[in-house]
Amino acid sequence: MKTRFNSFKKYQAIIIHLLVWAFVFALPYIFSLQWQEGPMPTEFARKILVLNIVMNLFWVATFYLNTQFLIPSVLYRKNVLVYLMLNLGLLAGILLINRLVFEVLVFESSYSINKALLHNALPYLFFVLIAVAFRTVNDRLELERRAKERESENLKTELSFLRSQISPHFLFNVLNNIVALVRLKSEELEPTILKLSSLMQYMLYETDEDKALLKSEVDYLRNYIDLQKLRFGKRLSINFDVDLMEDWHTIEPMLLIPFVENAFKHGTGMLEDPVIDISLQALDNRLIFTVKNKYLDEDKAKDKVSGIGLTNVKRRLQLLYGNNHELKIDKSDGWFTVSLKLTFEN
Repeated sequence: MKTRFNSFKKYQAIIIHLLVWAFVFALPYIFSLQWQEGPMPTEFARKILVLNIVMNLFWVATFYLNTQFLIPSVLYRKNVLVYLMLNLGLLAGILLINRLVFEVLVFESSYSINKALLHNALPYLFFVLIAVAFRTVNDRLELERRAKERESENLKTELSFLRSQISPHFLFNVLNNIVALVRLKSEELEPTILKLSSLMQYMLYETDEDKALLKSEVDYLRNYIDLQKLRFGKRLSINFDVDLMEDWHTIEPMLLIPFVENAFKHGTGMLEDPVIDISLQALDNRLIFTVKNKYLDEDKAKDKVSGIGLTNVKRRLQLLYGNNHELKIDKSDGWFTVSLKLTFEN
């Protein structure tokens, strides 16, 4: 039962469109039956029916050509004059084909371009206006739906993000290292505490905003990586390459950290020579972010939040950046590679 419902929901829009078109094209015949005084000659009625079917197909093509191409690609880009010229050209083409069909069916030279224009210009204008109204309303509803979905998604993922980005296990190890530094009276103690403080401050305060400076996000990554270096020491080789030619851009807070955290979760463990390579570049209004780590196929151990970070960030990328981002995840030759490319909106 549920499968049938899902199938209907999948084709619901198509079914509704077909029913609406059937109703619209049936209206003239319904009214003609009410006002017709006598039977129409069979041969002539057949020819008129064929001509009407051809014109109906043109009205359908006009509607979808406008909604799917002309309106989003031309009208939305403020090219109103070009949009009008294209529609006038389309109307002229329809009139030309209408004349050819008329002459083939009727075999008469009584075709009048003025009558054809009079009979077809208003229907054409009607379907163009309907197309504009349909596309505009549909896009507005889609924007509102995505905004509500984004708000709902952010509310649902807020706690999971705060819990998954810095795990208690990570904090436990950092605090143990700090205790060891206190006992050794090491010079690294103060910088370590400052990094941890900056990390927590960014999580608690900066992430409340819709956007954060790219520079702040990178500083957060750097502090996180430095603390991980303190935790693993020489057992782990970590490379962090940053090239911020354009550091004034803004980005969704906590968008990059799940990829880095995932590398530390699954790129260490039982590996003999664990390596994590992280690179970030901001240039030409684009961000290129890559995280690589070695992994073991037989390492199946996962904690309770191991899958939350990547799942959430994929969803957030889709909602916030749509077609303006490209995410690739590859596992080959013992390396797990995440590559993210996105276009800044500012």
